Amino acid sequence: MGKTETEYEVIVIGAGLAGLLTAWYLKEAGKKVLILESGTVASGQTGRTTAKITSQHGLKYDTLIKKIGKERAGLYAGANQKAIDAYEELIQENQIDCEFKRCPAYLYTTAKVNSGLLKREADAAKSLGIPAYFTTETELPFAVEGAVCFEDQARFLPLEFVGALAEGLEIRENCQVIGIKGNRVITREGMLEAEKIVVAAHYPFRNLPGFYFLRQHQERSYVLKLSGCPEYTGMYLGIDQDGLSLRQAGDFLLLGGGSHRTGENQEGGKYTFLETAVKKYFPEARIEDRWSAQDCMPHDGIPFIGQFSYFTPNLYVITGFQKWGMTSSMVAAQLIRDAICGRENPYAKVFTPQRCHIRAGMENFLADAGVSVKGLAGGMFTKRHRCTHMGCKLTRNRDEQSWDCPCHGSRFDSKGKLLDNPAIKNRD
Repeated sequence: MGKTETEYEVIVIGAGLAGLLTAWYLKEAGKKVLILESGTVASGQTGRTTAKITSQHGLKYDTLIKKIGKERAGLYAGANQKAIDAYEELIQENQIDCEFKRCPAYLYTTAKVNSGLLKREADAAKSLGIPAYFTTETELPFAVEGAVCFEDQARFLPLEFVGALAEGLEIRENCQVIGIKGNRVITREGMLEAEKIVVAAHYPFRNLPGFYFLRQHQERSYVLKLSGCPEYTGMYLGIDQDGLSLRQAGDFLLLGGGSHRTGENQEGGKYTFLETAVKKYFPEARIEDRWSAQDCMPHDGIPFIGQFSYFTPNLYVITGFQKWGMTSSMVAAQLIRDAICGRENPYAKVFTPQRCHIRAGMENFLADAGVSVKGLAGGMFTKRHRCTHMGCKLTRNRDEQSWDCPCHGSRFDSKGKLLDNPAIKNRD
């Protein structure tokens, strides 16, 4: 196993955007920080994002007000609005060339029956201090029945931003963490010790304590990178079942959609769905690239940011970004910095992993529990296609030729190589 190193105050596990930002702010606060990454910098979900820096997180605020109250919903809104400003400040102060640009963000519907949802969402967001309004006018190449516009949001090129951050940080790539014991981080090469440890590896690979495998599931979504399209000023997300995501990225348009729970794409057809949309709405466009991403979806719709559990005072977690990793990463970085440095942060109580929003998350918990029980039962009767995380039965993802776990979202290629956590071992 090798000797134990003890020279770091904080070890951050994961060199995606959340881990890098957390390490950046901790270093700025005077901490000696090391980042451990199982692959290379931004090789996980950060490299697959559509990079919308926005407090508009789907149909969010009307639901939050009803389920956790206006005060806490307002703190959620405020934290994410503040995150947009924090990006702009960091980018300007450090002269990072990443094409940061302020722009509006829209939720839209083409179904008349859903327009009322958007009107309520606009009213809820506005009541929480977000500059939002309802409209029926957009740049989209099709008519909408309604849209909610959040003004003064932002977009950027995440890999350029991440590259600039990484230059000033100590990072060990290709260093997989396989365990945590007390203040020690166990890797395949040896052990390291730190006063504080932050798990920012997308999905916690440690099951106990914390029980994050019972508190969220994972979803996948798909993106096409298009050239030859009109340039869009705003960012767009459809709330309908077949809704599309659109976002300008330099000279290219990113077209996304086809979201589904990980492990539930046995028929495939998600890229075909997007290609059909291209032919219909952008017939002159060329498909330059395609990729998919995976996101953790907490039952109550709020990320887990803070102390890993009551029983681990020196261990912290960042997970559950629910497809909004840009603003959530900035929120997380500042919350974790303040927690480690002993500073008060007014937003901490909303995101704390020790919260108990039973009313907000019970329906999703029960649905997830049913899927997990089915997957675990199926795994008992197969040896060939079992997940190395908890033994659930894997299913085939036809679009990506992978084997995916419907219980907790681990994924493996056709040869058994691990693609996505929480599993930490390949399949035999």
